[in-house]
Amino acid sequence: MNHHLISKLPYGKDFLFVDEILEVSEKHIHGSYFFSKELAFYASHFEGQPVTPGVILTECAAQIGLACFGIYLTSNETKLAENQFIVLSESNMEFTKPVYPDERVYVRANLVYFRFNKLKVNVEMKTANKQNIAKGTLAGMLAKTGKNNA
Repeated sequence: MNHHLISKLPYGKDFLFVDEILEVSEKHIHGSYFFSKELAFYASHFEGQPVTPGVILTECAAQIGLACFGIYLTSNETKLAENQFIVLSESNMEFTKPVYPDERVYVRANLVYFRFNKLKVNVEMKTANKQNIAKGTLAGMLAKTGKNNA
């Protein structure tokens, strides 16, 4: 469902942390990602006992809760420039459970506001059996991507 949102993300396959968008509306988005044991960072992050880095979990939540949600919200209003996306500008995440290789996570983001080109969401990440992994607030803003736009 909503694979067109994922196809518009500006990430290559090695940095894409969204498998599917399960539900999206003007008020929320819900998606998932499977953290395969084949991901390169597992080889060095706690060698012998790999765990998903919190920064990667935050990135997963931001790709679903800000980037995909932002694409959805702006697609109805205006056309974004080809190299314009919602980029993470603020994060406040609290982690309560580690994510190990070969686990699927589910991210749900609820809209706080989207105005003046800034999107803010409350986000929750859970396991397949609904255990809490992380929760917090993420914010992003419309920005042009590419080295000529820094």
